[in-house]
Amino acid sequence: QFKIAESGGGLVEPGGSLRLSCAASLFALEDYAVGWFRLAPGKEPEGVSCISSSDDTYADSVKGRFTISRDNARNTVYLQMNSLKPEDTGVYSCAASHWPTCTNYEQLKFDYRGQGTQVTVSS
Repeated sequence: QFKIAESGGGLVEPGGSLRLSCAASLFALEDYAVGWFRLAPGKEPEGVSCISSSDDTYADSVKGRFTISRDNARNTVYLQMNSLKPEDTGVYSCAASHWPTCTNYEQLKFDYRGQGTQVTVSS
């Protein structure tokens, strides 16, 4: 079955780190723009970061703290999250669009979406 799935969420104290993974099955993720989104309680869904074959981008709220990368051999995109804050709490999901750039990625039509993984930042 063609799908993507996230993993790596959990509970972490403020200032801590987590690495999220977005793994694809039966298609090559390297050919897709992959976006990470988060849904926080009481807030609108927010684009966090995106990586494509030509560029990557970050929301202002995570610049300097989060790093997106991909391992084509593992067919996986990662989101390394450092210096986590309570406001980073939410369900993080990844989505893949067969598109060569992350420009305006939040408006892309995504071909695949994962179910999401919970990230909770709390002491």
